[in-house]
Amino acid sequence: MAAGVTVAVPVRDGGPLFAGVLDALARQSVEHELLVCESGSLDDSPALARARGARVLEIAPSAFSHGGTRNLLMREASGERVAFLTQDAEPADEHWLERLLGGFDLAADVGIVYGPYHPRSDASPAVRIELENWFASLSPDGSARVERLAEAERRMPVADLIGRKGFFTDANACLSRAAWERTPFREVAYAEDRVLAIDMLRAGRAKAYVPDAAVLHSHEYSPSEQLRRCFDEWRGLREVYGFKEPASPRHVARKLRGEIGAARRAARTEGTPAPLVPLTRHHVVRLTGALLGSRAGMLPSWARRRLSLEGRPGFAPLQLDPPSIQDNRT
Repeated sequence: MAAGVTVAVPVRDGGPLFAGVLDALARQSVEHELLVCESGSLDDSPALARARGARVLEIAPSAFSHGGTRNLLMREASGERVAFLTQDAEPADEHWLERLLGGFDLAADVGIVYGPYHPRSDASPAVRIELENWFASLSPDGSARVERLAEAERRMPVADLIGRKGFFTDANACLSRAAWERTPFREVAYAEDRVLAIDMLRAGRAKAYVPDAAVLHSHEYSPSEQLRRCFDEWRGLREVYGFKEPASPRHVARKLRGEIGAARRAARTEGTPAPLVPLTRHHVVRLTGALLGSRAGMLPSWARRRLSLEGRPGFAPLQLDPPSIQDNRT
């Protein structure tokens, strides 16, 4: 194992996509320990991981949590750098890990590094454009970026960290063990990566974005699944940042018109088709999930469970702001 590097992957019924992740990891230019935490798979994911040389931790499904399981992987990893993937986030080429590790060379205070998602070849135009536009916005010139908070900014309201400054994803990331030991993942039900980034930035650590360290990671949901996924995402935004998607007819109409128009312009620029009906349906369903998720605290637990792709019934706003600026997040 070169330079004390671990790649850690939580998995449950990973299927063919997980096999693709393992194949891509076997081709990496940097040697590494492979550590997998499996939580009740009914398929052959654990055996497949062991056959590829992974050390496999086994926990009960009820013991899984997004933050807690990643803390377990960090404790068990032997590397001083621990890269995280999800079971369906496949490194785009053999230099993924090498480039991700290079993020720590950008500045001495970098504690976490992340890279973008590239859409899979079968991604719909709506999904492809959404992913490409978001990750392009994080570095318009395509160069690696470092984000940090000045000391005076570390007490800013958490709502001010929505967007590029506070964004982070552990579906394609690497953590410094030294930084994690001081600032571990929180035991939260959702958005553990966003919360970690906030905690790291406020602790004086920087985060780096490396556009060349990409993974293939996109989902083709049915309209029902997409609504439920967006419900989970916007409930997470409400819980973490206190963000509430505006519901006025004017805002809804303006937002839909803007997003659909931007997607069609991007498609025309690329010379690819973007049919209006599926594109409109995608954004209508997405915004509907956003409006519902933003108001999850107003719904009964049975409704939250039904609306959640993860089947999560709870609503647990976090108090990440100093007492003087905490909002009412009910």
